[in-house]
Amino acid sequence: MNTFLVTGASGYIASWIVRYLLEEGHEVHGTVRDPGRKEKVGHLLEMKAAYPGNLSLFKADLLDKESFREAMTGCDIVIHTASPFIINKIKDPYSQLVQPAVQGTTHVLGLVNEFPGITRVVLTSSVAAIHGDAADVELTGDGSFTEEHWNTSSSLKYNPYQYSKRLAEEAAWEIARAQDHWNLVVINPGLVLGPPLSGASDSASLGIMNDLVGGKYRMGVPDLYFGIVDVRDVARAHIAAALQPAAQGRHICVGDVVPLLEVANLLREDFPSLPLPRKVLPRWLVSAAGPFMGISARFVRRNLGIPYRLDHSKSMQSLGMSYLPMRTTLKDHVVAMKR
Repeated sequence: MNTFLVTGASGYIASWIVRYLLEEGHEVHGTVRDPGRKEKVGHLLEMKAAYPGNLSLFKADLLDKESFREAMTGCDIVIHTASPFIINKIKDPYSQLVQPAVQGTTHVLGLVNEFPGITRVVLTSSVAAIHGDAADVELTGDGSFTEEHWNTSSSLKYNPYQYSKRLAEEAAWEIARAQDHWNLVVINPGLVLGPPLSGASDSASLGIMNDLVGGKYRMGVPDLYFGIVDVRDVARAHIAAALQPAAQGRHICVGDVVPLLEVANLLREDFPSLPLPRKVLPRWLVSAAGPFMGISARFVRRNLGIPYRLDHSKSMQSLGMSYLPMRTTLKDHVVAMKR
C-alpha cells in the first residue's frame, strides 16, 4: 500500500479519489483550506471514522508553499487536484484564477523536489488546457482534439479560467522536466458531472446542473457542446495514473461530447417532471441576451453550433479506462441532488 497526498481533498473530484484510495487500503494525507469547517469536510470526517488511522487532514493554502510540508511528509505519491473552478462573477481573473492555479502548482510540485521518497505526481488539469473555444477544432485538421493540442485562444481577458488551466499545466511540465526523481502524469477531464459526496461543493460544473434541472433554461438552451465525464471515472483515472508504472503524459478524460440539449433530453427520460428545456435558443437571441449573461459576442461566434470531438483513446489504452454511460451519470447526479 502507498501513502498519498491529495490536495484539495474536500473538492468534488478529490473526495471520490480519497474514498477510492481508502477503500483500496491506502493511507491518505488530505489538505483542505479549513479542517474546522464541518459543512465542507464533514464527509471526509465520516471517511476518517470509517477507516481509522488511514486518513489525516491538514490545513494548507495554495499561496503558501510551506503549508503543504507537513502533509507531504511520509508520502510517496502526490495527487494535486486543488485549483479554483470559477467561470462566473469573476472580478479579478488574475487573483481569483491565474495566481492560485499557477502558484499552487509551482508550490506543491516545487516542494515535491525536496522529498526524494516521492516518485510520482498526478496533476488534475482540464480539457480547457487543450482547447479554449469550440472553433479551435479548425486547427486540428480532423475535427478532433488530442493530448498533442494546447489551448492558444484563451487569455487573461478572454476565457480566463481556460487560460489559468493552460498556464498551470505548463508550469507543472516545466518543473517536471527540470528534475529526475519523480515523474508527472496529467489528467485532462471535460465537464465533470455525477454524484457529489458533499452537498457543500462549489464546483462550477455542479452549478451548471443546478441551473439546468432548476428551470433556468426551461425556455431553451444555447447550442453549446460539452465533453462530459463522470466524476467517479475521473477519480479512477487519477488512481490508475498514480499506480500504473507505464502511465505517462497527458490523458483526455471524457466519456462523450454532446450538445447541452441532449443532456436535457437524457435527464427527461428519468425525471419527466423536471422543468427541462426542449429546444435550442436561436442564435440571434443568445447574441442579444449575451451581454446581460456575461457572454461576449466573440464567445457566441466561436462556440455556438460548433461540434467537436475529444479523443479519449489514450486514457482507455494507457489507464484501462471504460466510461460510464452518460444517462447513468446524469441520473445518479440528480438523485444525489435530491437526497
